[in-house]
Amino acid sequence: MDSLRNAYLAEMGIAALVARDRPGGAVLDGSRSSPVALQDGAAAPHGRMDSRDVESQGVESLDWAALRAAVATCQRCELHKTRRQTVFGTGRQTADLLVIGEAPGADEDQQGEPFVGRAGQLLNAMLRAMGLQREHVYITNILKCRPPNNRDPRRDEATACSPFLDRQIRLLQPRAVLALGRISAQWLLGSELPVGKLRGQIRAFGAQDTPLVVSYHPAYLLRSPAAKAKAWQDLLLVKTLIDEPQ
Repeated sequence: MDSLRNAYLAEMGIAALVARDRPGGAVLDGSRSSPVALQDGAAAPHGRMDSRDVESQGVESLDWAALRAAVATCQRCELHKTRRQTVFGTGRQTADLLVIGEAPGADEDQQGEPFVGRAGQLLNAMLRAMGLQREHVYITNILKCRPPNNRDPRRDEATACSPFLDRQIRLLQPRAVLALGRISAQWLLGSELPVGKLRGQIRAFGAQDTPLVVSYHPAYLLRSPAAKAKAWQDLLLVKTLIDEPQ
């Protein structure tokens, strides 16, 4: 098993590492963070799982099939005018681990699946290093539509998509959430802190205090391979959560 894990670590582009004791063992309350500022500079409220805005009405009772259909025809923000298709999410609907990125890119918009292309290949390698296959987890994004030119999501777009993500989380009831990248981490935790300050600890997320771990987005790791060792430590932290007896 160690040799297989080391092979996957090599695929990630980092040397084999020895697992350490869980860093930041105490669960922190993510709601204590400051409001997050998205692209338009306006502050966004934290606690997305508890949103009860008007747009969430009618979404909270949907099952997986109906929720997917609602996302496919969504016109809640201007992104519906430029998308090829929505990117709902993929994976096991009873998964212990939920992976949340920021928004679809060009490849995702083309294929209708999150985390494809080079970033998706690296994410797959990261999961395999944890002993998981892609189909063992559930993967989605804050936004279900691609922002033009892969710009950062705007606050109004994230707010419009929040009821869909909230419902996915409630249906899934994951044991742990892995937030990948600045946009995902800041939106979910209501924080303005950079990823480097948010990672390395277990944080309580949402009404159910679901354990959440922040790490770097695979696209960032492709640009900054020196951060892969830190990302591996984040994955080890997630693994302790999903391996704990229920």
